[in-house]
Amino acid sequence: MTLLNDLPLQRLRFYVTTPYPCGYLEDRQARSLVAVPAQLIDTPVYGELVRQGFRRSGYYTYRPHCENCRACVPVRLRVADFAPSRSQRRAWKRHQDIDAFIKPLAFSEDHFKLYTQYQKTRHAGGSMDADDIGQYHSFLMQSNVDSMLVEFREDDVLRMVSIVDRLPDGLSAVYAFYDSAQKNASYGIYNVLWLADWCRRLGLPYLYLGYWIGESRKMSYKADFMPLEGFRNGEWRELENNRRNAVA
Repeated sequence: MTLLNDLPLQRLRFYVTTPYPCGYLEDRQARSLVAVPAQLIDTPVYGELVRQGFRRSGYYTYRPHCENCRACVPVRLRVADFAPSRSQRRAWKRHQDIDAFIKPLAFSEDHFKLYTQYQKTRHAGGSMDADDIGQYHSFLMQSNVDSMLVEFREDDVLRMVSIVDRLPDGLSAVYAFYDSAQKNASYGIYNVLWLADWCRRLGLPYLYLGYWIGESRKMSYKADFMPLEGFRNGEWRELENNRRNAVA
């Protein structure tokens, strides 16, 4: 079936996957709506799909399509109106010795080593803690859109890698992994703050942060960044100023 009216998008087709175990909420089944063929999804097309709640994993472009669950809410930060909280300002100040390097999307042994360590410590027992190089490559190194990675180093030590897509109306945070052995660090928060600042410098209005799931501890932090807009029922609306409230 077609989903959107713009001529380039009319060539896309969409199919619904069979049910699979939800990666965020226990004892639930999930389904996705997938856009194909991948080779037609360039940056302008993907930008429109993101505005309709889609995300990508490598060449795979999808959005949740669960029959009895609406827990996954696509969210974006309205950058011009964003004011960091006190704790976020502390995280920004704590990491001022970090240097950021914007690089092309390319494989690096150092990056993969950090990714492996991150998965084993932060997501032990999950579906990604045993990813090999091939799985890493298909997940993060494959893209048909304007993608790049940001390498964060402290005294030349690799601390974090952030994969980012540049869209017509914003940046999309694809995935970030970091040195989880540093217990007093706030790399994840710093990544969002750095990307929001980069959006401002580029004159882009939105930072797309993927899906917010209020019931998932791993995802709930996104609601700490305000004003956060959620996509429901075909439109973007601001989330209530309460991290535990979903879009009505």
